[in-house]
Amino acid sequence: MREAATPRTRGRARPGRLRRGERMVVMAHRLLSHPYQLFSLSTFMELLGAAKSTISEDLGFLRQAFDRFQLGKVETLAGAAGGVRYLPQMSRDQIRALVEELCRRLRDTARVLPGGFLQTTDLISTPHFAAGMGQTFATLLGEPRPDVVLTMEVKGIPVALETARAFNVPMVTIRREGRITEGPSVSVNYVSGSSRMVQTMTLPLRAIPPGAKVVFIDDFLRGGGTARGVFDLVREFRAELVGIGVLIETAVPKEKMADRYLSLIVYEGVNEHGEVLVYPSRHV
Repeated sequence: MREAATPRTRGRARPGRLRRGERMVVMAHRLLSHPYQLFSLSTFMELLGAAKSTISEDLGFLRQAFDRFQLGKVETLAGAAGGVRYLPQMSRDQIRALVEELCRRLRDTARVLPGGFLQTTDLISTPHFAAGMGQTFATLLGEPRPDVVLTMEVKGIPVALETARAFNVPMVTIRREGRITEGPSVSVNYVSGSSRMVQTMTLPLRAIPPGAKVVFIDDFLRGGGTARGVFDLVREFRAELVGIGVLIETAVPKEKMADRYLSLIVYEGVNEHGEVLVYPSRHV
């Protein structure tokens, strides 16, 4: 004799069987947690106990939702070695809104430091902003996808880490002096674009494999000496520097020691009225 449906049992999924909404939540979480990683359909078939046709249909709905709400791109690759992956891309409007908000906060005159620098540590260290900057750099520097993200110690680390997370690749920190615990290292001398002093940057010998594609992320660029030094350092590893991303560049000097870099914000200094002159760069 069949048990009559009650308000507490009516509409409940059978044990071991998931609704479409539940399957899509699990797939979205897995994809978002592993950007750029290719998952075969069989992975989700086994995980969710569903047929290939069902998973394919669910992914179609998921792709439409991500496109509609500008959450990034869910990409399906055909063929025996195909599958599905998530690319953390931001729209131009989203990037512009983030940069405008950063500029608004940077216009606080209390942020101006001796030497013409801006105090940015609180913004860079705020997870919401750091994640947004990382996804922005991953969107604007996405082709070709790097194998390693480099940054200088210490201030650029949060943004570089979020950029590495968006690309799903390792982050490596360049130090100004070697450490015994890191083993053999490679060092290069470079001329600081701001102080015009000769400085040294060091990277462990095993940090970058030969032939790797590298992206360098930093918080501030004035003369471009550091970026130029990174170019020389990467060359010592027989790797390729495929992109440079900086949060803020100064308007002066106009000619930098490095080229092919991408900035989010331009800083012109403080005018006669005490206003901090910052605005979105031409890249956004």
